[in-house]
Amino acid sequence: MPADANVHGDVFGGWIMAQVDIAGSIPAVERAQGRVATVAVNSFLFKHPVFVGDLVSFYADIEKTGRTSITVSVEVYAQRMRHSNEIVKVTEATLTYVATDDTRQPRVLPKGKDTPLA
Repeated sequence: MPADANVHGDVFGGWIMAQVDIAGSIPAVERAQGRVATVAVNSFLFKHPVFVGDLVSFYADIEKTGRTSITVSVEVYAQRMRHSNEIVKVTEATLTYVATDDTRQPRVLPKGKDTPLA
């Protein structure tokens, strides 16, 4: 939306960052089977601008898990709807989430396919 961009039509990086956090939290919530909190933005690279009118897609995958943590990589692509319809990778990021309980304290992840055998 125009309110999310500067006067030149470039979408604010902060808006992209918020959407990346949402996208990254989805596989983290699924793996944690419940609440998670963002504890770190390990890396964030803006490769190209996003323009008002672009169709933006976010792809998130779990990179690794710890006892309570889940590290997720997110890639962002923009389809240049107003120009060439070209698809460009505009952002890549890695974030770490921690599973939390109802009191927002860290909790151990439930066993999953990535849990090593005893």
